[in-house]
Amino acid sequence: MKLLIAIVNKDDANKVADKLMNAGFFITKLSTTGGFLKSGNTTMISGVQEDKLEQAIEIIRKSSKRREVDMQVAPPEFTSEIFMPQKARIVVGGATVFVLDVEEFHKI
Repeated sequence: MKLLIAIVNKDDANKVADKLMNAGFFITKLSTTGGFLKSGNTTMISGVQEDKLEQAIEIIRKSSKRREVDMQVAPPEFTSEIFMPQKARIVVGGATVFVLDVEEFHKI
C-alpha cells in the first residue's frame, strides 16, 4: 500500500477529486495555502494499492492544468529607491504528488 499526497491548485481540485472518487479511490481533502504565492490549494490524501498507483497519478496528471497568470511584483522590503510596480507572468497549477510507503493500514 502507498500513501498518495497530491497538492492541487484550487481551480482544479473539484475536477481531480470527482475523477478520483469516480474511479473508486477514497480521498481526504484538506484546504491548504501555498507558501510562495500564498494562493489556495487543496491537498488530497489517499491510501492506494500499489497496482492502482499509476492510475491515480494519471488521473491527477490529466485533471490538473498549468496556466499562466499575471502577478504583481512586490517591492524589495528595504529599498530607498522609488519602486515602480511591475507585473510578471508566472505559471501556476498542475499538481505536486508525493508517494510514500505505508507500513500498516487500518480502516476502523
